[in-house]
Amino acid sequence: MDFNDVLHQRRSIRAFSDRPVAPETLDALLADALASPSWSNTQPYRVAVATGEQVERLRRMLSERFARVATLQRAPAWKKLVAAVRGGVLPDGDFKPILKYPADLQPRRVATGHGLYQTLGIARNDHAARDAQMARNFSFFDAPVAMFIFAHKGLGAYSALDAGIFLQSLMLSATNRGLGTCAQGALALWRSPVEAEFEIPKDYQLLCGLSLGYPADDVVNTYRPDRRTLDELVLSNRT
Repeated sequence: MDFNDVLHQRRSIRAFSDRPVAPETLDALLADALASPSWSNTQPYRVAVATGEQVERLRRMLSERFARVATLQRAPAWKKLVAAVRGGVLPDGDFKPILKYPADLQPRRVATGHGLYQTLGIARNDHAARDAQMARNFSFFDAPVAMFIFAHKGLGAYSALDAGIFLQSLMLSATNRGLGTCAQGALALWRSPVEAEFEIPKDYQLLCGLSLGYPADDVVNTYRPDRRTLDELVLSNRT
C-alpha cells in the first residue's frame, strides 16, 4: 500500500473475524516493527504473543476478572474492598490505566466515548450495554491474537516512548497487510494472568496490550474519532 493510505486507514478495530493469522505473518509484523528507532538503540521493550489455546486461556481469565469487578461497581466501598481481596480480582498491573483525565483532555475523551456508543446505538443511560461493550476489551474483541507490550523500567518514560514507537510501527505494518489492531491500556490492569503464561524478565513492566486479527464486517469498525486541527496541534510563538 501507499504509505499515506496505510497511515490514514489504520484505526482501532473492535470486532475481529475468526480468520486465523499465520505464524509467518506474525513474524513478519514483528520484524517490521524492529526497524523502529529507540533510545541509543537500546530497544527497551519485549512482546508476549498469545495465539491458539493460550489466547483462549487469557481471554477467559481476563474476562472473568473483569466480570467480577463489574459486579462490585455499585456495592458499598467496604464490600468492594473485601470482595476484591477475597476474590483475587484487585488489579495487579505495573501501571494504573484508569486515570482521572486532565481538564483540558477530558472533553476529547468524552466525545470519543459518545461517538463510539452512538455508532453502536447504545444509549447514555444503558449501563448494561456499556458494561458489555467494555467487557469486550478483555475478550480481545474476539481477535485470534493478543499481544502484551512490556517496557524496561530502567529508562523510565523513555522506555514507554520507545515502546510506543514500536507499537505504531507494528500497527502500520498490520494495516499494510490487511490486518486490524486495537491498542488497549485496559489489558495492563492485570499482570498475573500474563505472567502465568510467559516468562517475563523482572525489569520489564506491562505497558499495554494489543488485539490483532482480520477486521470483521461490523458497524463498530466504521467509527473514527476526529483529530486535532493543525492550529490546535502547533504551539504559538511568543509575541
